[in-house]
Amino acid sequence: MSHNIAYSTADKADVLAYLGSKGDLTPDRQRRLGGMRKDARAHQEALDHQGVDWGLSIPDALDHLIAGRTDADAECAGNAYHSALQHIIDHNASDPSHLGTYAKPSTFFGLVDDEMRRLGVPADLLPHGYLYGGLPEGFPYLPSSIDGYPAIGHLPLAKAKPAADAYRAVLDRMDPDFRYDVRELIEKLEFEHGEWEYAAKNIDWYTQDTLFFKLT
Repeated sequence: MSHNIAYSTADKADVLAYLGSKGDLTPDRQRRLGGMRKDARAHQEALDHQGVDWGLSIPDALDHLIAGRTDADAECAGNAYHSALQHIIDHNASDPSHLGTYAKPSTFFGLVDDEMRRLGVPADLLPHGYLYGGLPEGFPYLPSSIDGYPAIGHLPLAKAKPAADAYRAVLDRMDPDFRYDVRELIEKLEFEHGEWEYAAKNIDWYTQDTLFFKLT
């Protein structure tokens, strides 16, 4: 089974504002919450149609997150919580972009990490570390998804350019089997850095600070 990796940019504070809010939100956030609930219901209907039962529905998981709890004891509750949180991210982030589709992304990027580590790329910039690094500091604990998917990773936008520079510096010395995918990652990180740098300087209301990765 293949897995897709997508990403978008957001202000992590905008996402955190919903978690444990108990619905005490600004009118704009209330409007966004309505959209999240609609998408959560549609997502659940698709799972129901496929005969997938996680023991906790995505709409209920979303309600739990808004209430500030992640204590459902269903075996697959982590799948529902990750899906619900992704809907919160999606309604507070840029349009998603596609990074790639991989048969075994954790294995592949684990090998990329090994190669980059051998070539001197700093540990905090290795891609497996942020693709599978979970949520930013300050976010609540989420039970793990069964089989590891869906999953959420993150990278501060301030690290996008340092990561791209570090990868580009070693690209020609990497195993050829990794170069195409790493080059794609470099180009995407450089693009997001450029967008972030421009917006931070020229758009007064712009506060996005995080790349969120969605692994499904």
